Amino acid sequence: MKKLIALTAVAMLASTANAGKKCNGTVILSSTPCQTSHVTYITTVHPAARPVAAHPAAKADIVDTAVAAGSFKTLVAAVQAAGLVDTLKGAGPFTVFAPTDAAFAKLPKGTVESLLKPENKAKLQAILTYHVVAGKVKAADVVKLTGAKTVQGQQVDIAVKDGKVTVDGANVVKTDIETSNGVIHVIDSVILPADKDIVDTAVGAGSFNTLVAAVKAAGLVDTLKGEGPFTVFAPTDEAFAKLPAGTVANLLKPENKDQLVAILTYHVVAGKVLASDVVKISSAKTVNGKSASVKVSDAGVMIDGAKVVATDIETSNGVIHVIDSVILP
Repeated sequence: MKKLIALTAVAMLASTANAGKKCNGTVILSSTPCQTSHVTYITTVHPAARPVAAHPAAKADIVDTAVAAGSFKTLVAAVQAAGLVDTLKGAGPFTVFAPTDAAFAKLPKGTVESLLKPENKAKLQAILTYHVVAGKVKAADVVKLTGAKTVQGQQVDIAVKDGKVTVDGANVVKTDIETSNGVIHVIDSVILPADKDIVDTAVGAGSFNTLVAAVKAAGLVDTLKGEGPFTVFAPTDEAFAKLPAGTVANLLKPENKDQLVAILTYHVVAGKVLASDVVKISSAKTVNGKSASVKVSDAGVMIDGAKVVATDIETSNGVIHVIDSVILP
């Protein structure tokens, strides 16, 4: 009997001695003896102790990216003065053609200081938004375009030559700077929107003297200098010269004012219709009330038989397309 009790005690001590020891790399928390056979141990790890995968740093928005770059100090100051910070930190996306500090330095002396004054805020906003296109347009897409409508409303001209891209004559020197709400392309000059209205643009061109004289005689100057926007199919002096002799002189007489108004307003379409839009339509309703036909062929674009010889001359209140003949309602 004593021998049986002694053997039982030895067995219990041996079993207890295993507790807390490692068995196949796992700590035993009970008195279970270590097994040398193939045993699978499942270990649960607290979520907080699990390794966390590294995430890429979040991109900064357009404004913060420009600030961090250090080469757009003037642009950032202008954006702040124009009250456009919240806009360019917004959801977007936007494409910004961003002039460097060196680009702003090319402007005539005192220009930047003048633009930053509170009284010139509207003008500054117009200039800055002329550098912004709605949507995200990467470099691969820019090179396929000949123009892009800006947030300001006017269109910038895009040209690709010898592998170089220009926007309104400014060289694109760096592309595809990614931001959280769009993309930045760097340009080496500040680009400026047209600041002359339709009448002043026609006067400055020097090739629309007859048209300008007719607009004055018809009493349409204030209308075409108004807010608009308007699209004008403008006949050149040579176009008016094609009319029968004495026609223009007769139309300019006060007694023929109504007839002259009818002819001139037949050359005007309400709204801004760029060349890229003109080629998609078959007719255009004029301010005169009647519609002019639009035909597109290999020979070009025709408006009631007059050929469009130049397009997208931007003005502050619309756009001018040049035609080689006077069209008549």
